[in-house]
Amino acid sequence: MKRGLICVLLVLAVAACQREAEAPQSPQDPKAPQADTDSPDTVDPSGDAVPNLEDVIEHDPRYVIGISYPPEAKQYPGLAVELHRYAQAAREELLEAVANLGQGTPSAPYDLSLEFSVVANTPRVVAIAADGSSYTGGAHGNPLVARFVWLPQQERLLRAPDLFGDQAGWQAVSDYVREQLHAELSTRVDAEDLEPAERSQAIRAAGQMIDEGSGPAPDNFEQFEPVMGVDGRIRALRFVFPPYQVGPYADGTRRVVVPADVLAPHLAPPLRELFASS
Repeated sequence: MKRGLICVLLVLAVAACQREAEAPQSPQDPKAPQADTDSPDTVDPSGDAVPNLEDVIEHDPRYVIGISYPPEAKQYPGLAVELHRYAQAAREELLEAVANLGQGTPSAPYDLSLEFSVVANTPRVVAIAADGSSYTGGAHGNPLVARFVWLPQQERLLRAPDLFGDQAGWQAVSDYVREQLHAELSTRVDAEDLEPAERSQAIRAAGQMIDEGSGPAPDNFEQFEPVMGVDGRIRALRFVFPPYQVGPYADGTRRVVVPADVLAPHLAPPLRELFASS
């Protein structure tokens, strides 16, 4: 969620505090039971209770929480469960940090801002992006980056380990991603007009982060989203790398699009029909 929403939430929080000053109430305990705006009204095939996915706004003088969901996600109970589980984990982590303050008040309110948005919505592939941050002190917030690719006809998430049938697939993805990231790095460093020794040092340090964060293993490629073609098939996968994985925090979230022709020779057989052919 953009920082602008947090500003709006802070304004709401101040207004609420002014109203509460007119009618004093006992301080809110972050661990105390609260109204459940996402209370379940049905059960998905796995037996998990399905939340309503209502947007969340919570605040007191010590923290602000803002979570928003797309209405499209409510069509898929299993997907709704996954999104709610991720959001609740982030919320509980922030409230635990608030509880650890005891009676203290942070110099700046702790905050959680999390937005779920639709990346793709077709009969066979639905993808939701989760982006935001959680601030519990320090110089900056912790980034929240996650992707959820749902296969409605199979009623399951498509996860990184499902993509390929052998290690060669991950090697192909790793090689392609590294080539793109190293090329971007070289272009960016060249634009800084550094001395040769400084340029070499910058390339070496940043290049090491790229290589460590993009090795040929599914754990390095957990976050991805489909790039859909007009025919409803996946023509590429966009792999998403949170800050610190393949570069410093200042670089932000990095993305590399890997075309279907790189993926196709290695795709697990059950997935091949979802992807565009070369």
